Amino acid sequence: MKKIIYCCAAGLLSFCANAQVGIGTAKPKSVLDVNGKTTLRKELRVGGTSTQAGDAGLNGQVLVSQGEGLPPVWKSLNISFMEEGQYKLINSYLSSDQAGIISLTNGTAGDGVYKNSVGDNITDAAKGAWKKIDGLKNTFTIKNGKNRLTYQFQTGIEIKAPTSTTIESVRFTCGVFRNGTLVAVRPDRIASNNNSGKNGLQDYIFTLNYTEQNVPVGAHTIEIACRKIDTSNSTSQFAIGRNVQSSNGASSAFTLESTMKMDVIEYVSYKTN
Repeated sequence: MKKIIYCCAAGLLSFCANAQVGIGTAKPKSVLDVNGKTTLRKELRVGGTSTQAGDAGLNGQVLVSQGEGLPPVWKSLNISFMEEGQYKLINSYLSSDQAGIISLTNGTAGDGVYKNSVGDNITDAAKGAWKKIDGLKNTFTIKNGKNRLTYQFQTGIEIKAPTSTTIESVRFTCGVFRNGTLVAVRPDRIASNNNSGKNGLQDYIFTLNYTEQNVPVGAHTIEIACRKIDTSNSTSQFAIGRNVQSSNGASSAFTLESTMKMDVIEYVSYKTN
């Protein structure tokens, strides 16, 4: 009789050591297989042993997998959780260019176009003779149709009058084009002064800041272009994003370089099953 009891006890221990428990399933695939919703009323501890309780983590930490066969670990995030209805910065694009635009200098008349509208095509000559700053071209992808795009363009402008004691001016404009279509534009004017000590040179920093909303989902290309509208003297030298000539010595392509920063900000939303 004792032999039978011992055999039964050994068999029971073997079953307990190798059993798999299924909740909501008749064929569990692991030691504990839960098919259904789970309610956890207290802390979740991971990485414990038979003699030591697992780690419950700290307030605000998230559980991160280490891969198959390894226990998950608690980790702290360096970014805050975003609430639905907020906007989140998705990507920033920064580019610079020192080649600039020199083709609008002396001998080149202005195009005489004094008005632009959002939606103008960059190739439409009736809307102006636009010249691109090639180094500022950028491509990006929008994934959420509820978004904001912020553009921050900055460049140096320089003029050199043919006579240092005579004031000359150039009227110009620069714009942001998305997929070849104008989305932001700002006109301006630069004038030399009659200070002979500056040898007819004058330069300053031009800026264009704009926010575009709800850009369509898909791939997009951003370009910056400028044009000369008119000039008081067609022999005045004029440059955008660089110095008018390297021999002047008053400035350089480095000090007058163009920069373009674009931020892609999208609306935070969560999918529900």
